[in-house]
Amino acid sequence: MKLLSFAIPCYNSAAYMEKCIDSILIGGEDIEIIIVDDGSTKDNTAEIADRYAAQYPNIVKAIHQENGGHGEAVNTGLRNATGLYFKVVDSDDWVDPDAYKAMLSTIRSFVEKDELIDMFLANYVYEKEGAKHKKVMRQTGFPVNRVFTWSDVRRFHKGHYILMHSVIYRTQMLRDCKLELPKHTFYVDNIYVYKPLPYVKSIYYMDVDFYRYFIGRDDQSVNEAVMISRIDQQLRVNKIMIEDVDLTKVRNLKCRKYMFNYLEIITIVSTIMLIKSGTEENLQKKKDLWEYIKNYDIRLYRKLRKGIMGTTMNLPGKGGRKISVAAYRISQKVVGFN
Repeated sequence: MKLLSFAIPCYNSAAYMEKCIDSILIGGEDIEIIIVDDGSTKDNTAEIADRYAAQYPNIVKAIHQENGGHGEAVNTGLRNATGLYFKVVDSDDWVDPDAYKAMLSTIRSFVEKDELIDMFLANYVYEKEGAKHKKVMRQTGFPVNRVFTWSDVRRFHKGHYILMHSVIYRTQMLRDCKLELPKHTFYVDNIYVYKPLPYVKSIYYMDVDFYRYFIGRDDQSVNEAVMISRIDQQLRVNKIMIEDVDLTKVRNLKCRKYMFNYLEIITIVSTIMLIKSGTEENLQKKKDLWEYIKNYDIRLYRKLRKGIMGTTMNLPGKGGRKISVAAYRISQKVVGFN
């Protein structure tokens, strides 16, 4: 059995996918790389995937499928994974070699002791195009270099939430929680991280800069103009997160608090993108989103609405919306997210 399976969703990724794959190959035969060609048509993504699979038959699998979007590519990777652990790496990102070796060594040591940790965490770095300073996102407040549980975390910082870039999950745990991401939907990374959290009983955080998250392409899904154009998909993910997990049934109170903070951030992002678009249609969608939350779970609505960000995002009138956008900009700088 492989130690760690990497899924690399690829859609017309020929210009950059080789850098990603090469950075992961140094793990050798302890790992497997599942390249999922998600219906690429505009370049030679499929040929590159097949070439790597032929050159490294004991490490690389190439899977070709009809286009199903990033979520379905992750689903395919998970269905075909044979490793004890599972990691998603986007095809325009890469991993740091020294941090990668340290992570693998740590995972191997636990496997050899027959102590299977549910979630490994590390840092990710914003490789932002043109930025001299590369922002490192750490798991602030989490114990370092030891096994811990949710109950061991003293406090959660408001802007802290785990991204897909940070996390390596135990493969069987992902299957046990019946993780299935929706097709043809962007921003499913949030569902991927969020839904398994109540199943996580043991955590290990290494303060190493493992994942390099490239920011700079105009067509990236996290580009604000792109997010606004795809706002219905962001709203779909937001609602799935609300519906998939009843927070009142999450037994560990620290885990529940963390998940609420996560859901709050996603809801604020949905709200601010609707405000920033400035169209009457999207301002109505903002009202509809909060009305949906109110009707679906009144307790959740009250908790979201009474928070400082929930209050700020719902200030009335054009002046209120300007304050909302300004508050969001400040929080971006303080928290450091894109």
